Amino acid sequence: MDLHLAEKTAIVTGASQGFGRAISKELAMEGVQVLATARSADLLQTLRQEIIAGGGIAPVLLVQDFVATDAPVNITSAALKAFGHVDILINNTGRSRAVDVVGPEEEWEAGMLLDFHRHRQLTQQLLPQFINRKTGSILNITSSYELRSINVSAVAKASLAQWSKQLAGELGKYGITVNCLQPGLLDTANTRRIFTPAQRQAFAASEIPLGDFGTPKDIANVAVFLVSPRARYVSGAVFAVDGGFRRYAF
Repeated sequence: MDLHLAEKTAIVTGASQGFGRAISKELAMEGVQVLATARSADLLQTLRQEIIAGGGIAPVLLVQDFVATDAPVNITSAALKAFGHVDILINNTGRSRAVDVVGPEEEWEAGMLLDFHRHRQLTQQLLPQFINRKTGSILNITSSYELRSINVSAVAKASLAQWSKQLAGELGKYGITVNCLQPGLLDTANTRRIFTPAQRQAFAASEIPLGDFGTPKDIANVAVFLVSPRARYVSGAVFAVDGGFRRYAF
């Protein structure tokens, strides 16, 4: 299926590994010019090499600490300088941050900054050009809502989902879509720290209907569709990509 993405432009945050890396690669393979931003210059360079080797459009790389005060402005400026305009924004950066029920205040502040406020600020930096052009796709990568322990990232990402729904209501009249993608348990460096191979197999067998963890490419496949013109009538939605792990209908 042609997703009609050739010659589109995109920003992907947290692009050096995991979901962001997979999404950046899939977009580039579809002919999208990607500004890939992350903290690691080395990982961004290997991403660029892999994309070129695979026949995709070489991305523009921006080494940027996303929690820096000037990060939203820097990323917006770099993208507009490189491309002239931005068609797609994928807010992906985040980090799991488990805390006790009385967690340190600095952990809450750091988590809300990284997983909510910086995404909001970057989006707000880009909204004037989206609105002026009367087109654009925004996709926010969120988190599970079904945890039974306290995790600052999950709380911040839930805020991101609520804000996304509100944005979708405001921006639809400009032809701008806003959606969220909610990953389940995926085979990443983060989950490998938590689950041994035996634990993964046992957990997946009992809790995930499709029987295993997913991969970052599973996320990328859905993400690329959601920001494409093929999904032009999809907005204000949250899409779970979790092999059936989520238990509740609403």
